[in-house]
Amino acid sequence: MVRAGDAGSEVVVVRRARYDDWALPKGHVERGESWAEAALREVEEETGVVAEVTGDARPVTYLLGDGQPKVVVFFPMRVVEYGTPPSGDEIDDVEWWPLDRAVSDLSYPADRALIEGVAAAPGP
Repeated sequence: MVRAGDAGSEVVVVRRARYDDWALPKGHVERGESWAEAALREVEEETGVVAEVTGDARPVTYLLGDGQPKVVVFFPMRVVEYGTPPSGDEIDDVEWWPLDRAVSDLSYPADRALIEGVAAAPGP
């Protein structure tokens, strides 16, 4: 999810204590959910932000540490309402980063590449 910040566009990122990483919010599709419904639920659960999908799915494929392929489907979103990030064991910090920082500092190449594409895309 990207928003307008004081110095340009910003993306929401989460720090996951278990992995000691910074990543884009993501999770699993629950039974009966669409990819978009799962994405909205996971963003709200991990960041406290209620959002709406504003564009087409952007699937990302990468290999897990054990060599198994993983597919994550991201959606462009806009903020509908800011809430308080939930406290819990999974996420220990939520921040909004400028796109250039996300491209350089996110922990995973697939996340960085996705944001690099967002940064290179023409605005509305």
